[in-house]
Amino acid sequence: MRLPGSAMVTAYFRSLSALGLALGTLFLAASLTPSLIPRSAAMQGVLSGISFAVGYGIGHGVRLVWLYLGLPYPRRAAWPRMLLSLACAAVAAVAFWKASDWQNGIRILIEMPPVESSRPFTLGAITIAVAAVLLLLGRLFGAAVRLFSAWADRLLPPRVAALLGFVLAAALFWSIGSGVLMRGVLTALDSSYARYDALLEPESPRPTEPGKTGSSASLVGWQGLGRAGREIVAAGPDAAQITRMSGRPAREPLRIYVGLNSAETPEDRARLALAEMQRQGAFERATLVIATPTGTGWLDPGSQKAVEYLTDGDIATVTVQYSYLPSWLALFVDAEYGTETARAVFATVYHHWESLPEGARPRLFLHGLSLGALNSDLSADLFDVIADPFQGALWAGPPFPSPTWQQAVAERVPGSPAWLPQFRDGSVIRFTTQRDVLADDPRPWGPLRIVYLQHAGDPIVFFEETSAWREPDWMRGPRGPDVSPDLRWYPVVTFLQLALDMAIATGTPPGYGHVYSGAHYLDAWRAVLGRDAWGAPELEALRALLAREQL
Repeated sequence: MRLPGSAMVTAYFRSLSALGLALGTLFLAASLTPSLIPRSAAMQGVLSGISFAVGYGIGHGVRLVWLYLGLPYPRRAAWPRMLLSLACAAVAAVAFWKASDWQNGIRILIEMPPVESSRPFTLGAITIAVAAVLLLLGRLFGAAVRLFSAWADRLLPPRVAALLGFVLAAALFWSIGSGVLMRGVLTALDSSYARYDALLEPESPRPTEPGKTGSSASLVGWQGLGRAGREIVAAGPDAAQITRMSGRPAREPLRIYVGLNSAETPEDRARLALAEMQRQGAFERATLVIATPTGTGWLDPGSQKAVEYLTDGDIATVTVQYSYLPSWLALFVDAEYGTETARAVFATVYHHWESLPEGARPRLFLHGLSLGALNSDLSADLFDVIADPFQGALWAGPPFPSPTWQQAVAERVPGSPAWLPQFRDGSVIRFTTQRDVLADDPRPWGPLRIVYLQHAGDPIVFFEETSAWREPDWMRGPRGPDVSPDLRWYPVVTFLQLALDMAIATGTPPGYGHVYSGAHYLDAWRAVLGRDAWGAPELEALRALLAREQL
């Protein structure tokens, strides 16, 4: 006796495209192989479901185009279809079984615990659910195509009507997806992050020292700093902590921060930052850093602590917030998100700095992590400052659209890998990873020093749109120390894997993925600054301290 609805389910499966099932299964299996970031069962299931649906859509689309052109197509037969279904099920089962080993391979490389033994069953359930929803959406799209085609068929030849029906349905779905739906999602996310940013947290109390940003004497209100700004201003180290580590007298580092709600426009926020810098005496310090934050306004404390220790606290850092959204989301929305603010801040600070006597002004550096690195790069035009340049920049985890990074990688010395390139004679731009290769380079620096700190396994850095149809350069030749040897390039699927990797890139331990270690910042800052008074024992103690504080 048949169960209720079983006939409908059987009819549905019989209606599925054989070519779509075959290609969808291959996409599903490929999606289970490792990429750059380990994936949880839920994330892997979503990725595999999407990959199956995309593969099915491509296969089914090829069949429809074939039929549209009037080319001969084999008739459907029961036994070949059954054999194909069994083969697809077998391939999927083997891939699900191997998935845990593939994930554990990359997890071991980046010091994460192995996955749970029940993972294949969880993966299968989530994959089937996601794929089923997407296939139903595909059926809905097909119904829209037929509806529009039937309407157009009254006036146009059948093939023209079919093509017009497809175009109209695609336009409708695209407008819903990229317009109403995407706008609603972004509005909800922005509102959510804005409310989170406004929360006053007890672990970041308002400073009582009049010299600090957000105090009662400050030009910037405590509430207007936002969550990230309040955390940055309230954090250490102070002069006493620096002295205990170095054994030398130290100064209290200055941290000037202007939140998104502190002023109306980027130019107003930049002028407010400059006024607060002058109030605190930032231009009287030996070192001045313009630090561009990530999308949420966050600065990596590991980096800030490292440079403040190295300079014995004789440093001022200025930061201006430009959004609430996480960097990976801002990258998908607009690759130059925040550039306007970064340029306004640099121009305002640089012009004042340039007006000071050369012997009576601090050394000027740029810094940024992730989207902050991209916007910091875009903030200054070297042709505008070449007569009186800043002294250097440290850009960590630079996103793939970063123009200077792209040029340096594209024009790297032949034979150097894309994940650790050598650029020309190394006098201006150098790259480093978890292992400090800057100290091993005997070549002399020029007057301007730019260092890129990046991990070979960071998808924010190495995502490429072209990975959908072309193997990226960084996958060829020797792999980085944190990249799985089992990683392979697959058309379309690798693109989907890397896109998901970007969203989960901060779910790794420090020193891997898109999470940068304070101990690694220490080496990069030493190279950029070009000077420090720290001996080897003190440096190792500081390195250990930064590593402990990040755990």
